[in-house]
Amino acid sequence: MPIFDRFDVVSVPFPYTDRPMRQRRPALVVVRAGTRADDRLGMVVMITAAENRPWPGDVRLADAQRAGLSIPSVVRPTKIATIEAVQASRIGSITPAERRAVRAAIVEILG
Repeated sequence: MPIFDRFDVVSVPFPYTDRPMRQRRPALVVVRAGTRADDRLGMVVMITAAENRPWPGDVRLADAQRAGLSIPSVVRPTKIATIEAVQASRIGSITPAERRAVRAAIVEILG
């Protein structure tokens, strides 16, 4: 089973709330998965193109290439999902400053 660290960028089949489908897309691990044999679930937040309409809490990624992305992107902490680790593959990482910004956004969103 794959093991992902918090703040790894992964490619996952991300669920949508407004349509009955999943689309493979980048996401940021916020609760790691695969640390125990029975721990197959993890939590991720969406990563989307920076050109999309901004949402409160979005965190712009300074280096798309480091994150494993081909276009300028933002982390969208308001879109959180639970995924199975076996369906994810690691593609990159984010900087320490971006990690702090994402963590602060999640705290703000969750209260």
